[in-house]
Amino acid sequence: MTGRGPIPFLDLDGVNTPLRGDLDVAWKSVLGHGHFVGGPEVAAFEADFARYCGSGHCVGVANGTDALELILTALGIGAGDEVIVPANTFVATAEAVCTVGARPRFVDVRPDTLLVDADAVADAIGPRTAAVVAVHLYGQMVDIDRLAEVTGRHGVALIEDAAQAHGARFAGRRAGSVGVAAAFSFYPGKNLGAFGDGGAVVSDDAALAARVRLLANHGRSVTDRHVHEASGRNSRLDSLQAAVLGIKLPGLDDDNVRRRRAMERYREHLPADCVPVAQHPLAESVHHLGVVRVPDRAAATTALDAHGVGWGIHYPVPCHLQPAFADFATSACPVAEDAAGTILSLPMYPTLEIDRVDRVCAVLGEREHACR
Repeated sequence: MTGRGPIPFLDLDGVNTPLRGDLDVAWKSVLGHGHFVGGPEVAAFEADFARYCGSGHCVGVANGTDALELILTALGIGAGDEVIVPANTFVATAEAVCTVGARPRFVDVRPDTLLVDADAVADAIGPRTAAVVAVHLYGQMVDIDRLAEVTGRHGVALIEDAAQAHGARFAGRRAGSVGVAAAFSFYPGKNLGAFGDGGAVVSDDAALAARVRLLANHGRSVTDRHVHEASGRNSRLDSLQAAVLGIKLPGLDDDNVRRRRAMERYREHLPADCVPVAQHPLAESVHHLGVVRVPDRAAATTALDAHGVGWGIHYPVPCHLQPAFADFATSACPVAEDAAGTILSLPMYPTLEIDRVDRVCAVLGEREHACR
């Protein structure tokens, strides 16, 4: 869409249409060999994505939530264990902890990046703490150096929730290469998105990756398909989705560069009281979302609606205040609670033209009281 028309929050058509020719070839290849589950496309993508992340192993699974659950299960985390989770994250992070029988321990986030606060994590670690989930939210990795120091000192596992951070770096290291394992989602709207659900577990630990692969395939032995060594589940990345991801992966870095350009334009032209979430000086964000803080979100969204500009809120209710996790809300998280009332996600995708970014900024700047 061009000109003065509406500006969508997300433009999947613009991202996917240029790949139509390659996708048609992939469809025909999968249809030809008929291995719709566990076909050659899956193994090829797993190898390519592990290499991209700078890690040794990748296991394709059904979705990002399963990826987190499988990591926790493979680590032996369950009933009686506690897992530290930031209050500002999508509910799937806490949901995965609950599903394996462990208890989420919610901690607050930093006021500048809205990512998990390493000091809060250090204060929350107790005798039952088995792991900390580092959620690389909005496309930016957490301060992994400080968090790794804390988890290493206490001997607890550091797990990456990289569902929004495909290609992100911190101090030169990619998301997926810094924890014991990382969970990725390939939901269609992600920086690397499939044409349906999909996910992956990435790890340098060969034994852990093998355990995840076994659990994700009904606990089936790799040497005898009729022997099931554990009670597992069915969570596999299918060949069609792997083919889509394999086509998109080579262009991911270029797409992320375009996202950075759009975010930099937002930073330059947004009105003074629309403040983008800060970026750590060692972080190279991939800007899965373009998140700003606005004093009066209702006024801002009214202005955006009036001009046909899409928007979102990620997330209006912190996890520890969700009814589903009320039993685990043991303390307040004031930074996350305050942010929930002021954050606003602006249009962000690799095909977002600079003139459209300027229009979004103009809408927020010209409408009286739009951001006040």
